[in-house]
Amino acid sequence: MKIVNVEAIPFAIPYTKPLRFASGEVHTAEHVLIRVHTDEGLVGTAEAPPRPYTYGETQESIVAVVERIFAPQLKGLTPLDRERIHERLDRTVGNPTAKAALDMALWDILGQAAGLPVSGLLGGYTDRMRVSHMVGFAPAEHMVAEAERIRDTYGITTFKVKVGRLPYHQDVAACRALRRALGPDVELYVDGNRGWTAADSARALREMADLDLTFAEELCPADDVLGRRWLVAQSPVPFIADESATTTGEVTRELLGGSATAISVKTARTGFTRSQRILNACQTLGVEAVIGNQIDGQIGTLCSVAFGAAHRWSARHAGELSNFLDMTDDLLAEPLTIENGTLRVREGAGLGLRIDPGKLARYRQDR
Repeated sequence: MKIVNVEAIPFAIPYTKPLRFASGEVHTAEHVLIRVHTDEGLVGTAEAPPRPYTYGETQESIVAVVERIFAPQLKGLTPLDRERIHERLDRTVGNPTAKAALDMALWDILGQAAGLPVSGLLGGYTDRMRVSHMVGFAPAEHMVAEAERIRDTYGITTFKVKVGRLPYHQDVAACRALRRALGPDVELYVDGNRGWTAADSARALREMADLDLTFAEELCPADDVLGRRWLVAQSPVPFIADESATTTGEVTRELLGGSATAISVKTARTGFTRSQRILNACQTLGVEAVIGNQIDGQIGTLCSVAFGAAHRWSARHAGELSNFLDMTDDLLAEPLTIENGTLRVREGAGLGLRIDPGKLARYRQDR
């Protein structure tokens, strides 16, 4: 079975509201659908979500690098040639989400060829994950209302609260309002997207010491090397590296350098192959790992839950699997559903996804 064609299809679906956080905001999911075709008729599918303010990729750059550089390098190889494929992709620096989507599409093909679900091939630990929901910047009362709606509608009881505004007191007040409204049985953790200084972060954590936070994530820039280490050393909760740990090398640097004590694993930027290496490193070193979200649509979310549920170490915590709820539509023919605070792995061979051709025709940007 040989790879004969690779498609990179740009599409755009509006969000129901702007998603705001310290490093930027998004109004529309301008993503890229990746399809890898084989000479036996099997097609692997994944989604690449560009984040120019995090990785420097844009929708246009992902389409260009896949069509002009990566596709010619993959044609003629088999989906089993994963190491050779990654060797060729690595000749081009950067472009993490483009590479990740190609990797996941290849795993989709392997699962289809074997007649087995990808989640089973990866590890098969469980068939579902608990879901955490991201609460973005807004007045405190609006953040509380959103969290209560999500809890009451979907049964979600873990919330990732976006912080990083200046002055930091408004974020502390919002977290306090969320804890007061949601009660002690709901998990809360904070994500600063590098918006605060180390000093602001330390003060904010001290002021939130009574809120029983589960994690703190990327409160200050990783480039502030000494300040970051100083902050992490005194952090009362595990400190997650996310944007600062996008490769296996960066994960090692952040953990061994004392700049983080936990890792966010995002299949949208490291695919299945490298995400598995990162997760294994976390388990070996005994540090926590959570399944993060790149503001993925349902395709990306399906990939995230397939990976997260496959491994005991990543299934320990709720995964960030609900951002698709903020989209007005999606491309899947059978939409994902969150029930009782959990999301199930899709049954069927490969990733078990099917694209709605009508929706793709409506939202694609290249025709």
